[in-house]
Amino acid sequence: MADVPDRIDLDRHRDLGSWGYNRPVRYAVLSLLTAVVVLGLANLFGQRPATSAAEGPRASLEVYAPERVRGGLLYEARFTIDAHEALAHAVLELAPGWAESQQINTIEPSPIAETSRDGKLLLTLGAVEKGRHFTLYMQFQVNPTNIGHRSTDVSLYDGDVRLVTVERTLTVFP
Repeated sequence: MADVPDRIDLDRHRDLGSWGYNRPVRYAVLSLLTAVVVLGLANLFGQRPATSAAEGPRASLEVYAPERVRGGLLYEARFTIDAHEALAHAVLELAPGWAESQQINTIEPSPIAETSRDGKLLLTLGAVEKGRHFTLYMQFQVNPTNIGHRSTDVSLYDGDVRLVTVERTLTVFP
């Protein structure tokens, strides 16, 4: 029989006697990976949209967008305004979390004006007649390094008068 080469430990290299080849350790690692896959299939890590809404005497606002997303994900948010009274100058105010570490790819229909106030995005939509709906679509892409929680509140104004606010939080997974 040939001599064992230097730096070779027969128990570890031939007989696989180290802790890494121990069956319980292998089963534990495999179970952990399986649990992550099952939780992803159960939508724990996001992407499925959720509806958040607020209603006031003059208008109601509905936001349909995911509350949990993953880095690199492309997703859409839908903002629906129902005017109970005529709105002369409808403005959506989006919290900074809508733009922080995300790209805004598209806004349809295009707002009349876009600006910011105290770090929040203001989208001027114009007039909305009583009893009418106005729907705004926005497409986003999450930066892969964006991890954590962001406020994605949305407020509806008529001019400078706040009508309703939808409070939301966006959770970004790696």
